[in-house]
Amino acid sequence: MSALKSLAAAASLLALAACAAVGPNYKVPEVAKAKDPAAQAPFMESKFAAVSQDPVPDGWWKLYDDPVLNGLVQEALTANTDLRVAAANLARAHAVSVEADDAGGFTVGASGAAMRSRESGEQYLKAEQLPVENLADVGVKVSYQVDLVGKLRRASEAAHADAEASQAALDLVRVSVAADVARAYVEACASGHELHVAQHTVDLQARSLEVTQKLVAAGRGTTLDVTRARALLDQSRAALPTFEAHRRAALFRLATLTGKAPAEFPREVEACAAPPKLSQPLPVGDGAALLKRRPDVRAAERGLAGATARIGVATAALYPSVSFGLSGGSTGLLADIGQPAANRWNLGGLISWTLPGQGEHARIREAEAGADAALARFDGTVLNALRETETALTVYAHELQRNAALKSARDEAALAESQAQTLYRAGKSPYLTGLDAQRTLAGADAALAASDAALAADQVNLFLALGGGWETAPEVKTVAAARQKG
Repeated sequence: MSALKSLAAAASLLALAACAAVGPNYKVPEVAKAKDPAAQAPFMESKFAAVSQDPVPDGWWKLYDDPVLNGLVQEALTANTDLRVAAANLARAHAVSVEADDAGGFTVGASGAAMRSRESGEQYLKAEQLPVENLADVGVKVSYQVDLVGKLRRASEAAHADAEASQAALDLVRVSVAADVARAYVEACASGHELHVAQHTVDLQARSLEVTQKLVAAGRGTTLDVTRARALLDQSRAALPTFEAHRRAALFRLATLTGKAPAEFPREVEACAAPPKLSQPLPVGDGAALLKRRPDVRAAERGLAGATARIGVATAALYPSVSFGLSGGSTGLLADIGQPAANRWNLGGLISWTLPGQGEHARIREAEAGADAALARFDGTVLNALRETETALTVYAHELQRNAALKSARDEAALAESQAQTLYRAGKSPYLTGLDAQRTLAGADAALAASDAALAADQVNLFLALGGGWETAPEVKTVAAARQKG
């Protein structure tokens, strides 16, 4: 027991001496782009009426107040296959960090063996044959590796940074999955809306063809008018299969995103004929909140922290390695195990050191270069996050203006078409005037429907750029988690 106390006392003294770890202590560099005042400021396009600087809510898709969309997103956040991959990677990273924490320090081992054997007499310089004996060996070994210059501590820091980066990667997949579900839902509903608009145009032109045929039969037109009306009707019908195909593709994508086969697409979305709309200004926050919220920025920052810690791991190779050991046991005849004559113990220390060469110094430079590259990636990720958000805001703002102009144009085209039809039926206007008015109205309806779809998609893209939606996400269903619970 006194030997064990001596080992612990010596280890404690060396541990106190090893409080300072080699290599730089990590903090976000002052030169990092994330600390630039311009990166912390409000967005340039955040002043128009359709957006506000309110904080982005955790579940931004709930702003649409659409129960079907809410259910689809929640389902995808628990069953999506990409999320299962990211969750498994996170579990592996956590296991690596636990392994790194357990490295060094005290390790305890025990052994035991028993055998019946005959030793060689000649190895003891005896000519006669030795008797057969029952032999045994039991023992316990305790060792302590001193983290003299903080190598193990830096390795643990790097492993924990990697685990935190994996957590951020999982959160990033959550953001992408939520946005992909919302985008597919918007596309399915918008395609249904465009299909409805196109079908309405077909119905109007079918009635126009019928009226034209009656007027020609009454001698108030020519067969050319009928041919032109029929051609316009066929042209409008040609757009229907395209919208139906887009809707079906979006439904199949929703099924895959929620972890199902395409045939199991959500039937409640099939009848959707209007894209979801916000009833309030879209909240965007500011640059400072964006950089704290975006998982890819957090992952890049954690990558920089891990790369910085690995400089210390590489630098520690320049210093000696120190360990202590205590072992005790009993070796001899099976009948004598535990007797004083068979007992044994030893206490000792080991200092090992390899004279540093070019290789060790090269590995330090390699780690420093890795940290420089990680800082550059961090800066690039920050700048890209700001660019994506500003771009999404700009696109959304200009699409709103375009949508308003298209609504006005559509209303004017509808009025012109109605007036042209009235004049044609009264015999005061040629058929071509009415035909042109119908074409204009059909084009205006289609353009407005397409703009409504683009506007809804732009909202989802903006939410994706803002990086929210991971904060209160449910636990991902994985096989490993089910195995542990079982």
